[in-house]
Amino acid sequence: MDMRVNIAGVEWKNPVTVASGTFGSGEEFSEFVDLNKLGAVTTKGVANVPWPGNPTPRVTETASGMLNAIGLQNPGIDVFCERDIPFLKKYDTKIIVNVCGHAPEEYLAVVERLADEPIDMMEINISCPNVKEGGIAFGQNAANIEHITAAVKKKARQPVIMKLSPNVTDITEMAKAAEAGGADVLSLINTITGMKIDINRQTFALANKTGGMSGPAVKPVAVRMVYQVANAVSVPIIGMGGIMTAEDALEFILAGATAVSVGTANFCNPHATIDIVNGIEDYMRAKNVDDINELIGIVK
Repeated sequence: MDMRVNIAGVEWKNPVTVASGTFGSGEEFSEFVDLNKLGAVTTKGVANVPWPGNPTPRVTETASGMLNAIGLQNPGIDVFCERDIPFLKKYDTKIIVNVCGHAPEEYLAVVERLADEPIDMMEINISCPNVKEGGIAFGQNAANIEHITAAVKKKARQPVIMKLSPNVTDITEMAKAAEAGGADVLSLINTITGMKIDINRQTFALANKTGGMSGPAVKPVAVRMVYQVANAVSVPIIGMGGIMTAEDALEFILAGATAVSVGTANFCNPHATIDIVNGIEDYMRAKNVDDINELIGIVK
């Protein structure tokens, strides 16, 4: 049975990676998960300088999911290159570095720094607020998406994945803008903006007031958006949003995703990724499918 997928010229041994921000940079989960068994490890967001993140509380549970307002706390690109990349290179898995920034030049500084590093792909988190445009996220404006994608592609030496925000009116418009800018791959969805109020304290559950909702509650929205995008663009898609089981992952693949990212599930089941890899294999065996690529996008 062949579980290999080719994404923008990079061959993964299977279609399973982790969603940025839910798996540290791999080392944090390496006691629970054999990283050699993952198609790729996607790191936490990395910026050009250390980011302190948002004030606490910044995580809260919700029905069928959670809200987070971590604020992309990270140690910065220098520490990341010195500490995290060498650790991941010890494993037989692909390395995807998630890149964040508040302005185009911040993204580009990280992209240029990664040009000579031994990584396989980079994922650009365009759900960050663009400080030069009044705080609206890069990923909420099609013209901005095309611009930042084109700018990153000029500097990047590795294939570029653009991570799309679901907090938009028409996800296909954003996907087409990223494709027009030269994106090699699209990943979706990022979290959905939500809010929770603590009725006992009579204030917001998160210090930031709003946070990104993830977990099973968002999966039907995510599957719908992946299906729409798969039918609107010709670049490969990494699907994510509420994947807890192999069955969930397979929904995304049948909808048109070439690979999937497992996020919130890692918090309640540290072995979720391996369970999903094994479960996809079991499904292929049960359905007499020899090659995972036979399943991609077959639901029309």
